[in-house]
Amino acid sequence: MTPAGRAISPPDPADETDGRRRRSHDSRARIVAAMLTLIREGETSPGAEQVAACAQVGLRTVFRHFRDMDSLYREISQAIEAELRAVVAQPFNAADWRGRVLELVARRGPPFERIAPFRRAADVHRRRSALLAGDHDRLSKALREILRGLIPADAGVDPVDFEILDLLLSFESWSRLRHDQQLSIDQTREVLEAAVRHTLARSTTA
Repeated sequence: MTPAGRAISPPDPADETDGRRRRSHDSRARIVAAMLTLIREGETSPGAEQVAACAQVGLRTVFRHFRDMDSLYREISQAIEAELRAVVAQPFNAADWRGRVLELVARRGPPFERIAPFRRAADVHRRRSALLAGDHDRLSKALREILRGLIPADAGVDPVDFEILDLLLSFESWSRLRHDQQLSIDQTREVLEAAVRHTLARSTTA
């Protein structure tokens, strides 16, 4: 009984369940954020212990949410794919399909910059992991289908030109110019836009 003579109600089981779910969701989000933080700081192969320490959770908590490190990589890969799809889903400024294809260079640049550390880290493990290899292929196909969806069926784009456009708009092309050729973001965008314009100009139909 309380001092006022009223009985204290027992905790609502539903509230306790909701609380556990919120804590679990928070822990999972912290683990993913910790993994990304470590990768962006230069760790290409962060261990579970490092992730747990960075996320300020126990090692058991990491493996309660993710059965292995590949599962954690996959979670991040799926988030990256969703981000890229959301970027492209925004309305285009160009009125014609050629202009919209050209816009993809500038649209993909910022997310490519954000995902670059993760992609480099994932590439280290991709050859030994069927999960990561599958995610890599799925993301490449998703980007390819986005490009294909912008080009009308009757546009008359040569299959070779389509393959060139797909290559120019890929993460690999962006990464090569940024990191291997050490171009700035603006220079990278300028080079890719020029190459895309040249390829689009090869088409003879509007």
